[in-house]
Amino acid sequence: MSLKFRTAEATLRVSPVVLSTSRMLELMELAAIRLMRTHLADGESSVSTEMKVTHVAPASVGGALRAVAAYKGIAGRLHRFTINVFDESGLIGSAEHTRAVVAEPKLSALAQRHAEGASALLSI
Repeated sequence: MSLKFRTAEATLRVSPVVLSTSRMLELMELAAIRLMRTHLADGESSVSTEMKVTHVAPASVGGALRAVAAYKGIAGRLHRFTINVFDESGLIGSAEHTRAVVAEPKLSALAQRHAEGASALLSI
């Protein structure tokens, strides 16, 4: 299935506190993940490899945010997206985002080896 010309969305209600950039990034990733989900085979997942973000305006307090991811293309196993986040007043952030397709068993094994190496370093 081709992802060209498709978009996906994710929403978030902003608490009375100001939206942090990290929460905006989480929403952006969620929109890209939703768009990629149909492209992945059984046993595959995707991981973020790069995100170039611009946070251009504060979000409305108590307002709803909407992240819209648009698919830009593929190079090998790297998928590229443009993501924009809006509130009721307009654009509050944008990003160029890249995700890599990974086999879940290989990713789990790599994470386990990394964790074992970190444990060895902590015991020194």
